[in-house]
Amino acid sequence: MSHEKHQELLQILNECKTACNHCFDACLKEDDVKMMAGCIRLDVECADICGYLEQAITRNSPFIKEIAELCATICDACGKECEQHSHDHCQRCAEACFKCAEACRKIA
Repeated sequence: MSHEKHQELLQILNECKTACNHCFDACLKEDDVKMMAGCIRLDVECADICGYLEQAITRNSPFIKEIAELCATICDACGKECEQHSHDHCQRCAEACFKCAEACRKIA
């Protein structure tokens, strides 16, 4: 089964999705929410694609490699946006995104 051979990736995807959701929520509470709009948008995109790749893996989709490639692209974009902000939640999110992007590239 596909999900058994991708256990580590599934864990990394979940960690990234969680970090993005936390960052999204924390960004909404920042004083200048408008300045955080790009970060918020990418947090949502990244969390969604990580969740979708998790689902694709667990149902042994024939498109895992293609979805992983897209996931890596979105994770990189989110990480690059988040690392521009000094907030702790953004820095942790960037770290999780870059780790996830690297893991996705390994199967893409």
